[in-house]
Amino acid sequence: MEREVVTSRANPLLTRVRRLNSRRAFRRAEGAFAAEGPKLLAEALRWGGELEAVICVPGSALPELPARTRVVEVEDSLLASIADTESPQGIVFICKGKNLTVPDRLAGNRYLLLDGVQDPGNVGTIWRTADAFGADGLLLCNGCADPWNPKAVRATMGAAFRLPVYECTLEAAAERLAAAGLPLYAAALRDDTVDVREIPLGRCAVAIGSEGRGVSRQALELCEKTIKIPMSPRCESLNAAVAASVVLWEMARND
Repeated sequence: MEREVVTSRANPLLTRVRRLNSRRAFRRAEGAFAAEGPKLLAEALRWGGELEAVICVPGSALPELPARTRVVEVEDSLLASIADTESPQGIVFICKGKNLTVPDRLAGNRYLLLDGVQDPGNVGTIWRTADAFGADGLLLCNGCADPWNPKAVRATMGAAFRLPVYECTLEAAAERLAAAGLPLYAAALRDDTVDVREIPLGRCAVAIGSEGRGVSRQALELCEKTIKIPMSPRCESLNAAVAASVVLWEMARND
């Protein structure tokens, strides 16, 4: 495939990548996001990601790309100027984002509802773990980090191209789950809290709260029960991604 050569830092394509990396509103308006590295590029191709452009350094070995994909070659310093990491791996690409609108009917048995999880690394790690343990999707509510944030996409290690994620209000999530016959629980403490090992989690959704405040009051009001992860009394809480991992393991174990 023929490669264009770009030498200007102000080139419109490079400017576009920088804006995709830095601005959530721009990613949404364009319906696209930027990612980097051969691993994520391979995953995008394997799972049907719609590529717009691939930018690489001279001598990069690229996989077979769809015929319409624009391929641009730049020097290392220019690639570094558009990469989101300190040590880029020689490839940056633009991919169309999938529809984040929650469907009227949810298919599947196991979901995580993220309630205000604002760290993109945590969102990406939870996404990756949900994919690994066979969950059917993520529901992002109440101001979660953008799933197309470059840090989130990187943390998914390819799950961003495989496992669906939806953005919606807490009320819409509860309505869709109820229509699918899936109870909503929350990883939190209140009078009805049960041990995560003692409740069937094969068909349900579990809400995971934000890093700072946990599950919101609004989300708790929509939950049928709360569950707790047993831990040492010396410890107050777990990181959101770690708590999600434990819950996802229990979901898979109950399948």
